[in-house]
Parts: sequence; C-alpha cells; structure tokens
Amino acid sequence: MAPSWIRAVVAIAAFFVVVIIGLTVARFDTTVDPNLGLIAGRDTLILILGIATLVAFVAYALTEYAQTRRLESISSQFDTRTIVLIPIAIAINIILGQTVSAALKVPVYLDSIGTIVVGVLAGPIAGAITGGLANLIWTYVLPAPFHSDYAAPFFIVAVEIGLLAGVFGRLGFFRSRPNASPQRLMIAGVAVVAMLTFIVVYGYIPFYNQNGAIFFGDPNAPILFVILGWLVALLLVGAIVGLLAYLFLRRDLGAAYVFVAGVVCGIVSAVISAPISASLGGVTGSGTDFLVAAFQKGGSSLQDAVLQQGLLSDPIDKTITFFIVFAILGALSRRFVARFPQGEQAVGLAEG
Repeated sequence: MAPSWIRAVVAIAAFFVVVIIGLTVARFDTTVDPNLGLIAGRDTLILILGIATLVAFVAYALTEYAQTRRLESISSQFDTRTIVLIPIAIAINIILGQTVSAALKVPVYLDSIGTIVVGVLAGPIAGAITGGLANLIWTYVLPAPFHSDYAAPFFIVAVEIGLLAGVFGRLGFFRSRPNASPQRLMIAGVAVVAMLTFIVVYGYIPFYNQNGAIFFGDPNAPILFVILGWLVALLLVGAIVGLLAYLFLRRDLGAAYVFVAGVVCGIVSAVISAPISASLGGVTGSGTDFLVAAFQKGGSSLQDAVLQQGLLSDPIDKTITFFIVFAILGALSRRFVARFPQGEQAVGLAEG
C-alpha cells in the first residue's frame, strides 16, 4: 500500500473511533425541537464531529511524519495563492448556498463550488478545510440574511466534498479531453443522457407534481436573493446545457470524467449526510425537504426517505457543481491555474 493511502486509512480509522466514542460517552440526544426542527443535541453532534475531524488530521500528520520526517503533503497545499483563495471560496459557497435555500425551491444545494475549486487547485486537505470552515462560519458567525441553522451539522459532508475534489483533481479528472473518438463519445453521451433522464423522471417531475412546488419558492424572500436566484437559475440551466455541449459539440470527454466524479461524490455525500439529516427530522431548510416529505408520503421511513432524497439530489447537485468548476478552470488562463499547488494536474489536455 502506498504511503499516502496508509495515511488516509489511519486518518479515517481515527475519525470513526472518535465519533463512536463521542456518541457513546455523550449519550447523544436525537430528540427534535418542535419549534426549530433541530435535534436537541445538535451542538454536541457538531462538537463530536469537529473533534473527530481534528484527531483524523493529527493522525494523518503524525503518520506522514513517521514515514518521511516531514509534513510536505500538507504544507505544500497552502501557498500564498491558496490562502488568498480560501476566503473567496467560502464567500462563494455561502452566497450561492443561501440563495438557493432562501429564494429557490429546487432539490439541489449549489453550496460547494468554492470548496471544489480549492480542492482541485490546491489539494484534498485545503479543500476539506475550506468546506468545513464555510459551513461553520455560515452557522456560527454570519448574521441574517446569510445565517443558516442547518449548515454546521453538515460540515463533515463539506469536508468530504473538499477531500474528494482534491483527489479527483490530483487524478486528472478535471483535464480537458477534446476530439474524443466517436465510439467513446457515444458511450459517454448515452451514460450522461440516461442519468439525467433518470433524475428528471424519478425525482424532478414527481417533486413538482406531487408537492405543488415552484422554482421560486419564497415570494417574501429579500430582493437580493430574488435577483441572485434568477442568476443561479440561469447558472443551473446553463450548466446542464454546457455539459451536453461539451460532450456533443466540442467532443470533450473531460465532461464525462467530471460527470463520473460528480456522481461518485454525490453518492458518498448522500450516505454521509443521511443519518445527520434524519437526526434533524428530515428538515434542512432547503428544497430537498419537499422530497423527504414526498418519500415519506409514499411509505418510506424517515431514515429511508432522507437516504432516497440524498441519492437523488446529491449526485445531480455535485455533477452540476463539478461541471461548473470544470468550465471555470477551462476558461481561466492555464498559466494562472498552473501556479497553484495542484494546478498542473488540474489543467491542460489529456488523452481522450
């Protein structure tokens, strides 16, 4: 096993050991506050997850130091450009995420674009820190209208998204692969169209038909969010159109790689977030709440409903988000992007 994978395994093991011990010792309270829809022990859960994340990071660092007598894999991700980019990325996450939550009622989040940008350009640890900090600041620092009670409990999901974005960036999933052969392009195109069709038929049509939902859900939302909501709506539609255009017009197989990365990240995110969402009573303050309610009306238990919702919402959300980042990186100067710690692997051309 490669040294880097040994570090990762040690960190993951340390995380779960601390979580299990923490939940056992704290006798975690999963009752729901009828007024807020929040678990009574929400802050306890966040504290346990925070300590577990910190212990995992320390375990990773100690393992690397034991292997190499250095911490190069961590320190190399935090150059001046990365440190400047992180607060910008956090702001992007919060603004877009709060806009979708406040002004739109669609079963996506769009709150991890900044996290993915940092992960791809700088590395997994930088991406994880960006995601985690964004969610904690969102709940514990910012006042209304950018405050959210529901962001902090899911900070561990944001950490996971940053980690996976960094891994996929390091593996070259965000590199352009133009002029793919017709055979490979056809296979990729069929897979992408089939997945999009499944999501629309299985989730979005029932979502709107059964719940009477509309694209803009809160008519009393602040005007700022209404304006931003229209921009985000255009961004969502443009991302789907752009994904298909990259495949069929530019014949860029890189879009299919990003699609796969988004689906994988979405599935992992859904599995991690499901128990957290269930402990919140299935209420997260976003358009996905309607999907949870729809699945429950169909006979699913709360635990099953939040997992079903996650397996529907998260893959399409992460696919759209990953593609937006892919398009952004493609539009930036290659020389500029290559100056980031992991930029060389995130840009340029690769064989289709």
